[in-house]
Amino acid sequence: MEANWTDPLLFFIYSVAKPVSSTLIFVVMIEVIGGAGSREFRGFVVIGTALWALVLSGMAGLAWSILEDRERYRMLKYLYVSPSDFLVMLLGRGVARVAVGVMGTLITLAIGVVLLGVRFDPARIDWPLLAVVMVVGLETIVAVGVVLAAICIQTRQESWSYPEAAAGALFLVTGAVFPLSVLPTPVQLAGWLVPLTWWIEGVRRALFPGGISGIGGPGSAFTALTGRAAPNSLDIVVALMVTGALVTLAATVVFQVSEHRARNRGLLDQTTGS
Repeated sequence: MEANWTDPLLFFIYSVAKPVSSTLIFVVMIEVIGGAGSREFRGFVVIGTALWALVLSGMAGLAWSILEDRERYRMLKYLYVSPSDFLVMLLGRGVARVAVGVMGTLITLAIGVVLLGVRFDPARIDWPLLAVVMVVGLETIVAVGVVLAAICIQTRQESWSYPEAAAGALFLVTGAVFPLSVLPTPVQLAGWLVPLTWWIEGVRRALFPGGISGIGGPGSAFTALTGRAAPNSLDIVVALMVTGALVTLAATVVFQVSEHRARNRGLLDQTTGS
């Protein structure tokens, strides 16, 4: 369903072009600004931009499902009254788009290692940490997508850009392509409340042990408050689980309230004009 608008080859190119081009843009920018001294940031940037493809896919998947079925296919009202649970149906659509994002992420990482010279040693991967943070992180991404889907139920068809707008706002405070230490302390602390910050940090630590930290480091709020250079694996897992649980709980409540309001006001069986 997600790929039936074109042939498989074109869909493959479409799915991986954006994350790969974003990675190349950031790498070139860092090379121009920092010169040879920026080589150590290559892995940092490649991991962040590769993972952000998953964030965009997960956040947009559920929201766009609402808009497609309501505005384009005019099927949302029929899906809602079907025997299937409405939220489960949306989660299925969202997970499908996350799978597409995984493809782009893996290809971006491969290009980073093969073409950009990112030093990567598979023998040093912390597999237990990687497994835990990926499972919790992907669940959190879907939860954020549920929030955006709840918002799109209430809004008009101009809401297609909402997922990218939300992702752009989170991009600033999650340490995706630059350490949080370059930001003011209040913004760094706000970033700690976002589970995606800990997810990206956990994946970086698992794939590149001893690499640059997006949360700690010289001048960071973490180092100033704890006296440690960077959070350890336990810190990351605990923070990710706590913040992820809070986001998931909030997403469940927001979606239930939004669904109830949309049902009472007849928003599920009408299309909106632009």
